[in-house]
Formats: sequence, structure tokens, C-alpha cells
Amino acid sequence: DYAYIEDEMSQLVAVAREAGAGCKVILETCYLTNEQIECVCEVARRARPDFVKTSTGFGTGGATVEHVRLMKQTVGNDVQVKASGGIRNLADALAMIEAGATRLGTSAGVSILSELSAE
Repeated sequence: DYAYIEDEMSQLVAVAREAGAGCKVILETCYLTNEQIECVCEVARRARPDFVKTSTGFGTGGATVEHVRLMKQTVGNDVQVKASGGIRNLADALAMIEAGATRLGTSAGVSILSELSAE
């Protein structure tokens, strides 16, 4: 029910803005089809949270380059994309950034930065 999702997302974004807080919508893309990801990102493009995020890290899968690219293509420059889950090395991180992520969620940040500084 995308109308319900849009109404709820718009209300949550409004409450966050009123409180001076940022707003991030987590999609759990591992459970969604590409069509569902695209539809929810279209809703987000209209509701304008600060970010759409690929996952919480508690689902069956994390970020994929394909999903990040689809999310970015759909939200355009209106909403940022956060890739989270499964980003374990510099190659993963760079692939997510190349696909359109402006923020990464990873528990491997120190090792990724070590890889970067070793280059």
C-alpha cells in the first residue's frame, strides 16, 4: 500500500524536521524486489527524508551495488543513499560510492581506512 507508506513517511519526515532532526528511511532491500525498491524510493523522493538506507544489518543480506545504484537512480539528488551491511573492504566501499552511496555503514571502517592509507 504505497499511499499508506507515503503518508506515514511524510508524517515522520515532518516530525523529524520540526524537531530539527535528520530522517533516514531503512528499506531492508534484501526482502524487496527491484520493483518494490524503486516504488519505495519514488515515495521517498517525494517525502524527502535525508537518506534512504539499504538495511539495518539484521536482515538476510546487506547492501548490494545493484540495489544502491537503483536507489540512487530513483531518488536522484533529492535524497541521499546510505549503503549498509556487508561492506568489508576498500573495494566494497568504493563500489558502493561509485554506485551512488554518499554514506556507508560498516563495522570495518578502521580496516578500510588502513587499506586506503596503504595505497
